[in-house]
Amino acid sequence: MNESGLNLIAGEWTGSGGVVENRNPSNLSDLIGLYAQADNVQLQRTLEAAQGAQLVWARSGLERRYSALMAIGQELMARADELGQLLSREEGKPLGEGRGEVYRSGQFFTYYAAETLRQMGETADSVRDGIEIDVRRESVGLVAIISPWNFPIATASWKIAPALAFGNAVVWKPANLVPASAVALAGIISRQDLPKGLFSLVMGSGSGIGQQLVESPLVNAVSFTGSVEVGKGIARSCVGNLTRIQLEMGSKNALAIMDDADLDIAVACAINGAFGGTGQKCTASSRLVVHESLHDEFVERFVAGAKALVVDDALKAGTQMGPVASAAQLKQNLDSVALARQEGGEVLYGGEQLERATQGYYMSPAVIVGTRNEWRVNREELFAPIACVIKVGSYEEALHVVNDTRFGLVSGVVTRNLARATHFRRHARTGCVMVNLPTAGTDYHVPFGGRGDSSYGPREQGQYARDFYTTVKTAYVRSGDPV
Repeated sequence: MNESGLNLIAGEWTGSGGVVENRNPSNLSDLIGLYAQADNVQLQRTLEAAQGAQLVWARSGLERRYSALMAIGQELMARADELGQLLSREEGKPLGEGRGEVYRSGQFFTYYAAETLRQMGETADSVRDGIEIDVRRESVGLVAIISPWNFPIATASWKIAPALAFGNAVVWKPANLVPASAVALAGIISRQDLPKGLFSLVMGSGSGIGQQLVESPLVNAVSFTGSVEVGKGIARSCVGNLTRIQLEMGSKNALAIMDDADLDIAVACAINGAFGGTGQKCTASSRLVVHESLHDEFVERFVAGAKALVVDDALKAGTQMGPVASAAQLKQNLDSVALARQEGGEVLYGGEQLERATQGYYMSPAVIVGTRNEWRVNREELFAPIACVIKVGSYEEALHVVNDTRFGLVSGVVTRNLARATHFRRHARTGCVMVNLPTAGTDYHVPFGGRGDSSYGPREQGQYARDFYTTVKTAYVRSGDPV
């Protein structure tokens, strides 16, 4: 095992007795490396070191924080080609998407570098004479970050950057499926002017090292992105210590295509939203709610677009959809297609395992029609390149179908009617709404999050992130009589 396979424990790159293999999902003969699994003793040591380092960091000048975060962001953007290739090799998204993710990750750090200099307090006069009030935000303390495999650098970055910007320490547990990206990001962060032990990388299983992390009384806040079931388990574990939690979980996003839609825009939005990133996005549109008046024409063009997608090795030029991330995910996807058939859906195209020049987890994008919103395939998150079409007879029915879900992350509508678009924006019960745009694709300077089973706790990203990573202190000061 080389240095790239180590954990960052209490400021030192450290190995362990156990390792996991990391293989390229586009080419299973390509062993990326062996990566250490942190143990309970190492986790405890890094938590204790982080507590002391956080006190130093919270008292540090804002210029120190600004410089560190800016340097991280600039290095990520400068190395987007190199690290994007590593990310795509490891996770399976096409090379252009991998490069874009790394570059966007750099933008999160440069954005929050600037936010360090915008930390302004408030003052007020008391209702009592001679007393002034000062209101300011302070760091929460030690933040545990648990990130998923589908955006291995970006999701971690939009959590780590604000945590550091607002004066916190970070212990990061990435998904075990993407350790190479985690080590690359941790390496960049570790080279900055940070107190030793302020930032740590602990790789390991969720049930093992992850569970110990969220149960630790030394942790003041936990930010998690992943499944609903795991998120609810984390919430139960945190409540005993009254640990602050921020959960971004599942989704079942719908794109409503109305009778007045521009079909070119509708098809482009649906292809991008359903199959971009191999459908492995929490913002993917797996439900396509289509007005009956243009249903058949839309479906014909949508199937043609799905057939035209180039599915191949993530690193190969021209690839538009890479493999799914793992054997387990591929089996789950194929089972979902079978389930849709059992429920009565017609698979017009795709949903089959594919063979390519190299052995990998390839499947064709699936288009399934004749589905109903109450079916399991339209109730459960699939995390797959599977699009289920639901035919509706009116805008009112479309809006009802869009909202008829336990989730509430993103919804979208394709329409030329401004009044209808405005009504949809106001009445769609989701945290994000897209009008004539794919459901997948958000900006880094504005809040992100959902409703229902999709999210719990304060929003991520933009200035709203401070609500999670800071706590408010109100100070009362008697000024006394002037001399």
